[in-house]
Amino acid sequence: MSLRRIDLLICCGSGCVSAGSLKIKARFLELLKEHDLKSEVNIIETGCMGPCDYGPVMMVYPEGVFYKHVTVEDVQEIVEEHFLKGRPVKRLMMQDADQQVIVDQNEIPFYKKQVKVALKNCGYLDPESIEEYIAVDGYEAIGKVLTEMTPETLIAEMKTAGLRGRGGAGFPTWLKWQFALRNEADQKYVVCNADEGDPGAFMDRSLLEGDPHRILEGMMIAAYAIGATEGYFYIRAEYPLAIKRIKKAIKDAREMGLIGENIFDTGFNFDAEVRSGAGAFVCGEETALIHSLEGKRGQPTPKPPFPAERGLWDKPTIVNNVESLGNMPTIILKGAEWFASMGTEESKGTKVFALTGDVKHTGLVEVPMGITIRELIFGVGGGIVDGKKFKAVQLGGPSGGCLTEEHLDVPITYESLKEKGAMMGSGGVIVMNEEKCMVDVAKYFLDFSVDESCGKCSPCRLGLKKMYEIMERITDGEGREGDIEELQRLGEMIQKLSLCGLGQAAPNPVLSTIRYFRNEYDNHIKHKSCAAKVCKPLMHFDIDKDKCIGCSLCSRKCPTTCIPGNREDKYEITQIDCIKCGNCLDVCPVGAVSKNPGIHIDVIKHNEAMALIEEDYE
Repeated sequence: MSLRRIDLLICCGSGCVSAGSLKIKARFLELLKEHDLKSEVNIIETGCMGPCDYGPVMMVYPEGVFYKHVTVEDVQEIVEEHFLKGRPVKRLMMQDADQQVIVDQNEIPFYKKQVKVALKNCGYLDPESIEEYIAVDGYEAIGKVLTEMTPETLIAEMKTAGLRGRGGAGFPTWLKWQFALRNEADQKYVVCNADEGDPGAFMDRSLLEGDPHRILEGMMIAAYAIGATEGYFYIRAEYPLAIKRIKKAIKDAREMGLIGENIFDTGFNFDAEVRSGAGAFVCGEETALIHSLEGKRGQPTPKPPFPAERGLWDKPTIVNNVESLGNMPTIILKGAEWFASMGTEESKGTKVFALTGDVKHTGLVEVPMGITIRELIFGVGGGIVDGKKFKAVQLGGPSGGCLTEEHLDVPITYESLKEKGAMMGSGGVIVMNEEKCMVDVAKYFLDFSVDESCGKCSPCRLGLKKMYEIMERITDGEGREGDIEELQRLGEMIQKLSLCGLGQAAPNPVLSTIRYFRNEYDNHIKHKSCAAKVCKPLMHFDIDKDKCIGCSLCSRKCPTTCIPGNREDKYEITQIDCIKCGNCLDVCPVGAVSKNPGIHIDVIKHNEAMALIEEDYE
């Protein structure tokens, strides 16, 4: 019998799969067969390893060599140099600031400040192998809970741990469980909320894809705590790989007797199934999610009663986020005090973030609560890409707020973020550089909320639409005095009167940008100018005739023929006909075309003349 000397872990989360990791795996299999190495190299498909901008990524053990940006063409070199000759391919490895190869994965800046709890196994095991999960203490936690703890002692353990809901609201997990335990019923349910819909968020998807058995075990622990025997995974249909892997996890666990009747001969019965959602953002709200599970329209209902009292089919139900469930097995095995030793007094443990935007190292990270925004963006994320300056960070998804450079040293906790006008949310972190227009950014998130509003309550349905109309008018150069005050009035009203938490938080991007970037709103309204040159109606293109060489490229590429001229007289832009596509800027070989803030004077004069004509006509 041959002994396999190499474990090749290839990231096969959705991000790396879309970048070609399955083709890379196929090429490895071809070359391993060709070089008679199949018996020596064990290829393992793992979940997300974290650093998404480096994908496709892979790890080679026992050396622990981390390879990034691997292509199909690189496979032959890895096989011939590393696998056959024992010489890692340095050009594909991580390097430090001095261009020295980093051999130890734990010394890579992206990983250095991370502490993996929920992500403990992601990227390190085959998510479709129940045997591998069991080999790393899988299902030991539920075994300990069933044989050594009562529901009351389990809830007390979670209280000591201080775990709060990782889906956004931050409600104490133990308290939710206690409510459900105390409500007597012939049937109770546990629901895993995996309806992740925030732009730029992929924490729940990655956890389900990378370590499905951990989430299933966490659900079993929650079920025992409240006396439930049935569980549901509510996963949006856009996550086919997550659905496939959690279904396989349930099937394999059932075949092994780890779920079903009389688990571990303790008399505890539990089974689970998967339901897919149609992608409605509002179904991330627990009462809307429950209605969707029941086959009804996904709309929220007022509380009380809370789901812990009357939830799915009017039975006591707890809805826990994917990450919340992912923390539970480790809390049980390592102890509540261990978990509570990380983070702050009010925000304990770790938090998983999806770090995206204008940051060098995007990806999935897990860090202790209380880490500063600066440490997250510049320490873990490596700072702003392309040497640009940091401008803002959006925390908490479309319902979160935008914070500025002055907030970089704010610790990331539930309380501190809320105080500054942002929120923890489910963990989306969108970093923005100096080239972003914050009015446009706020309008983008507001547009998302308008589109995703379920329409049940008037403040959200009508108020958000009215806010968006004002924002659109401002970015179109038609903003008026009093618009900012009206946005604030509407936003505060919606926060107070909306039916559910999603509607109540929807104005946050607008209110936070008004709070910290008021000058940009004033500039748009009073001076009809977008300093970031993002809002098309509030910027224009010019041609410097001193630089123009008369090559006519700009004129030939212009879709509206608004650039007349010739080699002798040079070219110029007829501003009133310009649609601001930017083709002229892209093709000019000498940099004679410039993009400038503000409405061009020719357009202003034209608009004034048209206004007078309309006035006379009336």
